[in-house]
Amino acid sequence: QRGWFCRRNCRGNPNCLVGIGEHVWLGEIDENSFHNIDDPNCERRKKNAFVGLTNLGATCYVNTFLQMWFLNLELRQALYLCPSSSMAGEGIPKDKDYEPQSICEHLQYLFALLQNSKRRYIDPSGFVKALGLDTGQQQDAQEFSKLFMSLLEDTLSKQKNPDVRNIVQKQFCGEYAYVTVCNQCGRESKLVSKFYELELNIQGHKQLTDCITEFLKEEKLEGDNRYFCETCQSKQNATRKIRLLSLPCTLNLQLMRFVFDRQTGHKKKLNTYIGFSELLDMEPFMEQKNGVYVYELSAVLIHRGVSAYSGHYIAHVKDPQTGEWYKFNDEDIEKMEGKKLQLGIEEDLAEPSKSQTRKPKCGKGTHCSRNAYMLVYRLQTREKSLTVEVPAFLQELVERDNSKFEEWCNEMAEMRKQSVARGKIKHEEVKELYKRLPAEAGSPYDFISLEWLQKWLDESTPPKPIDNTACLCSHGKLHPDKISIMKRISEYVADFFYRRYGGGPRLNVKALCKDCVVERCRILRLKNRLNEDYKAVTNLLKITVKGNDGFWVGKASLRSWRQLALEQLNEQDEDTEHSNGKMNGNTQSKDESNEEKREEEEELNFNEDIVCPHGGLCISENERRVISKEAWEKLKQYFPKAPEFPNNKECCSQCKILEREGEENEALHKMMASEQKTSLQNLFHDKCRPCLGSWPQETDELYIVSQFFVEEWRKFVRRPTRCSPVSSVGNSALLCPHGGLMFTYASMTKEDSKLIALIWPSEWERIQKLFVVDHVIKITRTPAPGADPEGALYTSEPQLCPECREGLLCQQQRDLREYTQATIYIHKVVDNKKVMKDAAPELNVSSSEAEEEREENKPEGEQDPDFNQANGGAKRQKISHQSYIPYQKQGIRRSTRHRKVRGEKALLVSANQTLKELKIQIMHAFSVAPFDQNLSIDGKMLSDDTATLGSLGVIPESVILLKADEPIADYAAMDDVMQVCMPEEGFKGTGLLGH
Repeated sequence: QRGWFCRRNCRGNPNCLVGIGEHVWLGEIDENSFHNIDDPNCERRKKNAFVGLTNLGATCYVNTFLQMWFLNLELRQALYLCPSSSMAGEGIPKDKDYEPQSICEHLQYLFALLQNSKRRYIDPSGFVKALGLDTGQQQDAQEFSKLFMSLLEDTLSKQKNPDVRNIVQKQFCGEYAYVTVCNQCGRESKLVSKFYELELNIQGHKQLTDCITEFLKEEKLEGDNRYFCETCQSKQNATRKIRLLSLPCTLNLQLMRFVFDRQTGHKKKLNTYIGFSELLDMEPFMEQKNGVYVYELSAVLIHRGVSAYSGHYIAHVKDPQTGEWYKFNDEDIEKMEGKKLQLGIEEDLAEPSKSQTRKPKCGKGTHCSRNAYMLVYRLQTREKSLTVEVPAFLQELVERDNSKFEEWCNEMAEMRKQSVARGKIKHEEVKELYKRLPAEAGSPYDFISLEWLQKWLDESTPPKPIDNTACLCSHGKLHPDKISIMKRISEYVADFFYRRYGGGPRLNVKALCKDCVVERCRILRLKNRLNEDYKAVTNLLKITVKGNDGFWVGKASLRSWRQLALEQLNEQDEDTEHSNGKMNGNTQSKDESNEEKREEEEELNFNEDIVCPHGGLCISENERRVISKEAWEKLKQYFPKAPEFPNNKECCSQCKILEREGEENEALHKMMASEQKTSLQNLFHDKCRPCLGSWPQETDELYIVSQFFVEEWRKFVRRPTRCSPVSSVGNSALLCPHGGLMFTYASMTKEDSKLIALIWPSEWERIQKLFVVDHVIKITRTPAPGADPEGALYTSEPQLCPECREGLLCQQQRDLREYTQATIYIHKVVDNKKVMKDAAPELNVSSSEAEEEREENKPEGEQDPDFNQANGGAKRQKISHQSYIPYQKQGIRRSTRHRKVRGEKALLVSANQTLKELKIQIMHAFSVAPFDQNLSIDGKMLSDDTATLGSLGVIPESVILLKADEPIADYAAMDDVMQVCMPEEGFKGTGLLGH
């Protein structure tokens, strides 16, 4: 049946051709639906509109400053006058793109495009890349402004033209003086300084003028903070204040919205409303009152969002030529109505907070904002606004870019036109073919995949050649299980599809595989009979088998035989899916299929659980049982290839031999362990051991073996049936490749004492009988004349190899300086007294050490972590022995583990990490700000924030003492300190630093 009356496509019905995507093409279609290309004219700049800037990810803060600087006509004019490399010689070849070579050239080109480009917005990626900014990370906008102005001033200072060289100072630079007055003699001390913006604290203030007043307020220097007067030659009470000496044409006022929060250790945003007027009279704040200091508002920079580390930056800037206000929001630029600044909508976008106050009422000519972080005022003047023309060489570059834009617009328009033409042809094709798509009864037909038909009807993707290989069975015909994802269509339409799109193979009326249909029927019959057979086998297993008529079957196989049979019946379907994969060639990867095959191989088939490694019957009777012949024949119907073992079948002879040998070896190992323990009892129990620090008087010679050998031997003696016996002393691990000893007498008494074990001469004789001795290492004492013990001479045999010993020490020192993710400990000092770990030993034991103590107290035979792994001793010995060799490059070795005490925290650090970064970690761990931290190690103060931990001598397991200063109560003061400590953290590695 055709399925014409279906509301949606019938799943699994190859005759239903409804709901496969045809509804898009039936009826009239709008031309715009034939393409997904936007109108290129939407990207064209409107008349008398400004050009936007693309946000490259998190560069909205850069875009706001670029637009503000662009509308500073004097700065733009000066940059245009700056000579460019393209002005020299023949200029830029037409077949090459212009690549600015300096920051000035980047700004020139950007400003020229902002002025005369035909695009609605331009891409500033060249400028951002030249500065080395991370486009995915939002930086401190205020810090960016200061650093870039410093860079620009330094770059322009090399220009010959004074109008260009001094433009930054003329536009943005003012002067103020720090004035200190002695209360005793009245002497004034003045320090004159330049500024490019005034940083105003807004905490506790509501008006901009209040912020300026606080900035200039008088400060008393009394008590410990008294001032040393040169005239009085002594410390005196004094007053200090800032006096404004001169103001620039463009006055930048930074509102310090982002301050350091001591409780969290991060910066936070102050969402405080600040009122400001469009006209600002600075005369009351000046030292000299003889000038005109009336400024008018020209820009307001806004940060939308409640966090100091996220949000969005926009700029409200006044056009100096028309006096109209514009809102610059990356690519989008909006003109304010009536030449008025409108901030209301920006304030409404901020997330509300319960603690925030309502917006105060603003009078005419005044504004209030809780998101403004920078106010820009221009000196009021009656002079006519400057007209800035783009230089010829820059205009030529702009025209080139405009030509490329026009070409792109024409190309997009042509593509739209072609898409519409193709769509109309496809529309007529689908309407005609869909009518003839169903196969009439008794007429020839073809099978074609539903997925391909849907792609043919999908207007967004052109159809690929027909690929029916995924629907074929192993015999090369149509698999019966794939009928559900196929559709039966008329031969006429199929002929058209194969002529137009190609592909194959064609699947006509004779394509269905008869063999697969028969096999599927067989599988279905077995599946239906499985439950009945399961009940029959269960009843037969209850019958006791007598005589030799039974068969051995694994108990695990009997428990899961029904599931195994069901999986085997479904195996053909799974193999078909794995071999054919998805439709249209989207096949399964080789890695996935190989991995599944390996997993299948690891799973045992029926009755293979009682097959030994030699292919015979396993010797363990606990894993198998005898079943009747009748039960076995029923099981063989489902598992014809299962291994067959009659109950009179003998067990594997090879396994019996190995079992006997294993029992004999265990007995032999127990006897060896007992003999060795009796012979070397003191060494096993670690009693009466000689010590190099206090040489025993009863002998003048001692022997040395590796501590690793002793530990492995003790493991074997404790668990002879679980661990392999130790055959060799293995003293080669203590020698270098030249055969020399790797340790000095002094080092063996100290740091290397954990690597060696001292042996009495009597014990050494027994060791030589019990083990293979590859190298004899002996220390001899020669008494000094007069029997002075301190003057005795100690010699080793073999002798020390100085060259390899020096190399080992260098390697160890290098390892200590090149660590990554190592643990150090920060101990907070209270009242200048460090709590010693001996004061509370019960609190000092770490969890890992407690576990070790519990491990040692376990009964014999349970201490080994590989207790349940047979034959693991030899492998462990090999791995441990390899890692022990001292002259190979090792990880950092510690003879003793540091025990944590109260008031101490562990941190993960790396050798190339700076002290400054460590202080940030400590701040999060102890809630102590970096500027309040006094750090020391081994009595040495750590003060260089830029130095790495490796260069400061901080090694793994080090203990650093932390003494915290008294906290600063003034948030503004804390923020000032943070600005000093961390002003350029976010711009590390960019082109803004180092200028």
